[in-house]
Amino acid sequence: MPDRKPQSTPHLRKPHTGDVLHLTRAASVQFLRPIFVRVIRVLDWPTYDGWLWIDGYELTANGDAVARRSLFVMLAGLIWPDPPAPAARRRPTTRTRVKGGSVRVG
Repeated sequence: MPDRKPQSTPHLRKPHTGDVLHLTRAASVQFLRPIFVRVIRVLDWPTYDGWLWIDGYELTANGDAVARRSLFVMLAGLIWPDPPAPAARRRPTTRTRVKGGSVRVG
């Protein structure tokens, strides 16, 4: 009788604390509307091969955290978006000096 070893998931990148992930239906059917999440931690809970639980903050389009969530996702479906381009350097604004003097109040 052949040995029945559990099949292991091929080497896939695993999320780490601070990673931002784009979760779509490829990660789980629950993401009919894709979301962005910043990973708080990967939970060490027993699960099916190739799946994992993560704690994270759901992010708005500008990166603000709006909800903390525990999510069950398929490792092969996780998407790491490209980091945003660095902001263009702005010239310092010149400030005009305000003339000093007494101010009359009331």
